[in-house]
Amino acid sequence: MLHWEQMLSVLKHRALKLVFAANMISMIGSGMNTAAVTWYVLQVTHSETALGTLLMLQTIPALFLLPFSGVIIDREDRRHLVMLLDALRGIAILVVAIRLWMGVAALWEIYLLSVFVAAGFWMFWPVINALIQELTPESEFVHANSFLIAGLQGGWLIAGGMVGFLYNWIGLSGILFIDCISYALSFACYLFVRKGRLTVRQPVTEVPGKEGAVARYFHELLEGVRYIRIRPQLMLVGSAWAFFVAGMLSQGVLSAPYSDRILNAGAKGYGWLNSGWAVGACLGAFYTGELIRRIERRRTIIVSMAILGIFLSSLPFVGTHLGRSIHLFKGFSVALLASVMIYAVMGCARALGGVAITTTIMETVPKHFIGRVQNAFYFAGTCLQFAISVAIGAVAHEKSLTWGFYIVGGLYLIACFVSWRSTKAAEITDRGIGRSEHREIGTSEESGDRDIGESEHRKIQASASTSGTS
Repeated sequence: MLHWEQMLSVLKHRALKLVFAANMISMIGSGMNTAAVTWYVLQVTHSETALGTLLMLQTIPALFLLPFSGVIIDREDRRHLVMLLDALRGIAILVVAIRLWMGVAALWEIYLLSVFVAAGFWMFWPVINALIQELTPESEFVHANSFLIAGLQGGWLIAGGMVGFLYNWIGLSGILFIDCISYALSFACYLFVRKGRLTVRQPVTEVPGKEGAVARYFHELLEGVRYIRIRPQLMLVGSAWAFFVAGMLSQGVLSAPYSDRILNAGAKGYGWLNSGWAVGACLGAFYTGELIRRIERRRTIIVSMAILGIFLSSLPFVGTHLGRSIHLFKGFSVALLASVMIYAVMGCARALGGVAITTTIMETVPKHFIGRVQNAFYFAGTCLQFAISVAIGAVAHEKSLTWGFYIVGGLYLIACFVSWRSTKAAEITDRGIGRSEHREIGTSEESGDRDIGESEHRKIQASASTSGTS
C-alpha cells in the first residue's frame, strides 16, 4: 500500500474525521486570535518586553493546571472535556470582542483574555492527544498524529494568510468574532463524535491509609510520577519534548518584532512569516509517516530539532544582510522571501519532530496514564518557557533581537542533544536485550544437547546391560 493510501486510511474512522475537522476549524480562529493579539499589544506598547510579559502571563495557568489536570484527563470523558474547553473559551472571547467593538475595552482585558484562553490551551492539547490515542488503532498512531498536525498547521496557514490583511480592515474585535465562531463550529463537530459518556478503564489499585476522594486523587497523581521516574527512556524523550515545547512557545516573542524591526514588513510581513511556517508544517505532516519509516523515529527527532535550532539562529543574519532593501513587489523584499522560506523549512521540521515525539509517547504509555505523563512534560516545558520568556523580551528590547533568536535556537539544540542521548541509550538497551536473548538461546541449546547426550548415554548403557545379561 502506498504511503498516501496508508495515511488516508485513518479517515475511514468517522470519529477521527470529525476530530480532525474540529481541530482545523478551531485552529483557524486561534491562529488569527494569537497573531492579532500579539500585533495589537506590539502596536499599543511598542515594546518586546510587553510581549514577553504577555507570554509569561499566558504560562501562569499552566503552572497551576498541568501538575493536577492529568488525573482529570485520565478519569473523565475526553470528548466532554474538549467541548467544555471550547464553550468556555468561545464565551470569553465573545465578551471581549463586544467590548472592543463598543470601544470600551482596556489593554488589561486583552491580557486577561489571553491568560484565560491560554489556560484552555494548556488543557486542550493533552486532552486532544489523549482522545486521539483512545480513538486510533495503535498501528495508525503516526498517521493520526500527522493529520492532527496537518489540521493544526492548515488552520494556522489559513489564519496566517488572512490575519495580516484582515487585521488592517476589521481590527482585533473582528478577529475575535471570527475566533468565537470557530469555537462554535468545533463544538458542533465534537458533539457528533460519539454518544454518551465514555472513559478509559482504570486498573483497580488500593490506596494506602484512609480511603477518600482526595487521597485517591493524590495517589493517582503520584502513580504518574512514579511511572515516569522508573523509565529512563521515557524521561529522555519527554525532556526533549519539554525543550521543544518551550522553544515553540518562546518563539512567539520574536516573530512580530523580527517582521517589524528587521524586515520592516509590518503586519503583512508577520502574516507571511506565519504562512510560511504553516505551509511547511502542513506539507511536512503529509510526508512525516514516510520519513519516519525511512529515517527511524528517534533519529527523526534529532534531525528535526537540529534544523529548528540552526535555521532559527540564522534568521537575524538573513534579515539584515540578504536584500532587505530589494523589493520584489510592494512590501515584499528579498529578505522577507528568504525568511518565509526558512520559516517553511522550520515548519516542516516542527511537524516531523512533533509527530515523532507524540507517537513515541503514545506507543510507550498506556491509555490510563497518558494524561498524567503528557502533563508532566508539558509542565516542564512551561516552566522553561516561564523562566526565559521575559528574559528573551528584555534582551531583544534592551540589547539585540539577535540574542533572543540565539536563546530560543539553543532550546531546540538542547532538545536535539537530549534526543541523541535517548537514541544512544535505546541502542545500548537493544544490544543488551539481544545479547541476553542470545545467551538464553545458547543456554537452551546447550541444555538440550546435554539432555540428548545423557539420554543417548543411558540408552547405550541399557543396551550393554541387556547384552551382558543375555
